[in-house]
Amino acid sequence: MSPYNPTVVRLDDFDYELPGDLVAQRPARERSASRLLYLDGRSGNFADRRFRDLPQSIGANDVVVFNDTRVINARLRGVKATGGQVEILIERLLDARNALVQVRASKPLRRGGSIHLLGGVSARVLTREGEFYRLQFEPGSDLPSYLEHHGGVPLPPYIEHAPDADDASRYQTVYSRHPGAVAAPTAGLHFDEPMLAELCRRGIATAYITLHVGAGTFQPVRVRDIHNHVMHSEWFSVPEETVAAIKRAQARNGRVLAVGTTTLRALESAAAGGTLRAGLGETNLFILPGYRFLVVERLLTNFHLPRSTLLMLVSAFGGAEHIRRAYRHAVSERYRFFSYGDAMLIERQDPPAAGIV
Repeated sequence: MSPYNPTVVRLDDFDYELPGDLVAQRPARERSASRLLYLDGRSGNFADRRFRDLPQSIGANDVVVFNDTRVINARLRGVKATGGQVEILIERLLDARNALVQVRASKPLRRGGSIHLLGGVSARVLTREGEFYRLQFEPGSDLPSYLEHHGGVPLPPYIEHAPDADDASRYQTVYSRHPGAVAAPTAGLHFDEPMLAELCRRGIATAYITLHVGAGTFQPVRVRDIHNHVMHSEWFSVPEETVAAIKRAQARNGRVLAVGTTTLRALESAAAGGTLRAGLGETNLFILPGYRFLVVERLLTNFHLPRSTLLMLVSAFGGAEHIRRAYRHAVSERYRFFSYGDAMLIERQDPPAAGIV
């Protein structure tokens, strides 16, 4: 059965006006000090809340699922043999020496060319693959270790300051474990240790998936017919214990709360065959209005860029018109937007799918 009940949507349906001063340039002083806009996708009602009050909105039988990926220092600067400056953003580590990258340079890189980097390391251009280049770093170099010491925090393009020591810690969730992401799963940035301890004190079940967020999350939709947009593929893992935790919650009539769109995409991808299954995989799941959600019933997420695939996803989840109204309210009430901004808690618009376990 197809997960889609086709809905006619246009790119303009996901546009909105956002004053520039509402784009959060720095995180809140405390992780859990942000605001929380609650939206009931069934009625369209919304309410202004505080993030630190989130545990009171979670039922004792529910399960909260987090993405425990860890952001790597994915931004590098180098010089071509011709002297031209190059900025590199790692998209994916392929192994200890090879990576798929985005490149900003005055001219396209040539196959076989070299880029000289800090620390006396060089990288050779192997191939070009669409918007990306495949680079091989010199023999003997350990790329994860090199990035840790010489790479920069890959802040999103709308954050205007250069990364500093504060970003090194705050553009990372407190529960991050598995390095590989080049963008943070930003809904998780609001959680601190006291908040996690409060969930535990209340007996609320928690579980984890891993999805290594790619830089493609910031890529705009460029095609006129958005149904022709192709998502960048991202690696994910859903452990057996997470599937078991979700099944226990469902057996108690509890709900699945996904912390972030990345967690939602991993779970929905793992259930694409009709049954939620543990395992590793690649996903380029593109969720538009009309998608039939199989697992997730509540979504915690930040506010997203106009015309972005993430805004399309939350519109599918909470209802396009409800999301438009909620975003207008957030702008008028001066919520803080994007990665370092405030959060939304969204109840799914459509009823739970039957027979999904």
